Amino acid sequence: MTKQLVLASNNAKKAQEMQTLLAPLGLEVIPQARLGVGEADEPFFTFIENALAKARHAAQATGLPAIADDSGLCVATLGGAPGVHSARFAGEPKSDARNNQYLLEKLANLPESQRGAWYYCCLVLVRHPADPCPLVADGQWHGAILTAPRGAGGFGYDPLFWLPELKQSAAELAAADKNAISHRGIAMQKLLERLQKQPL
Repeated sequence: MTKQLVLASNNAKKAQEMQTLLAPLGLEVIPQARLGVGEADEPFFTFIENALAKARHAAQATGLPAIADDSGLCVATLGGAPGVHSARFAGEPKSDARNNQYLLEKLANLPESQRGAWYYCCLVLVRHPADPCPLVADGQWHGAILTAPRGAGGFGYDPLFWLPELKQSAAELAAADKNAISHRGIAMQKLLERLQKQPL
């Protein structure tokens, strides 16, 4: 019997990525919105605290194990910003296009040497809301910020996230290639290893 796992996110593309990555373990990933669960508050300054809050919220509301991802883009020159505020960097309502434009404005005229950035992902899986030992895994994906968007794939800041070793932006990668090397892919591989030792 396939075990169900609630994804504490309403991001359809993220849900698709998660389902693909968790498929080998026979887990069915259900986005929380499908179960009528609203988004949790994310008041914290760190990815891990926000991910844990989201996972506990979804598990509490559904009675199912829950997985949450808190991830974002960190730019060295901006002191790690947008960081946990990546989805709302340009304010409400959330807009990838406005966030990307705002980032370009923030980095306008900076040389390549000052455009270093990394994506960060923290995954938290709780078996129940009061799980004292949540499974936690993280990943980083290093690159640089372009001066103009490239590519039509991915989401978030992917069109601006340049991978020098591949000579492509994250938005130019095939989905399977991105999943293999991205911050979320790295974190998920770590989580999968832990789940194999500690199944749900």
